[in-house]
Amino acid sequence: MSNREKKIEGISLLGNQKVPYRFDYNPEILETFVNKHQGNDYFVKFNCPEFTSLCPITGQPDFATIYISYVPSVEMVESKSLKLYLFSFRNHGDFHEDCMNIIMKDLVKLMAPKYIEVWGKFTPRGGISIDPYCNYGKEGTEWFEVAKNRLHNHDLYPEKIDNR
Repeated sequence: MSNREKKIEGISLLGNQKVPYRFDYNPEILETFVNKHQGNDYFVKFNCPEFTSLCPITGQPDFATIYISYVPSVEMVESKSLKLYLFSFRNHGDFHEDCMNIIMKDLVKLMAPKYIEVWGKFTPRGGISIDPYCNYGKEGTEWFEVAKNRLHNHDLYPEKIDNR
């Protein structure tokens, strides 16, 4: 097996121009690849400014910027599959808090990171914005304590209201 083949083993979406965009929630689209730097602790951060889901009551669209930060262990999420996964929420009806927890739990199940946090900053609707934050640290590791501390202190310096 060549070096290139090893790098793309298990990745079917990246570079594939014929991948269909699914409009229904689809965690099966997520793919991983092996972390080449397992001896290092480091953060990977995704900024997703075009997240859309639906209000489960009114069916109106909700828009957000989603921030996903994680410390990988063995597996890492492939970015195109993550993009397609987040896109699959387009017609998914759930509350903001549910969407963020679903995303976090799907990613924990997929790649078993040492640490992960998901923060949604939703645009105001009805005069109020909702910014749910959730995180996870692997139990039995220092990252479990980091998660607790981060949750307790995650918004010590709230942003200035800018109406997004």
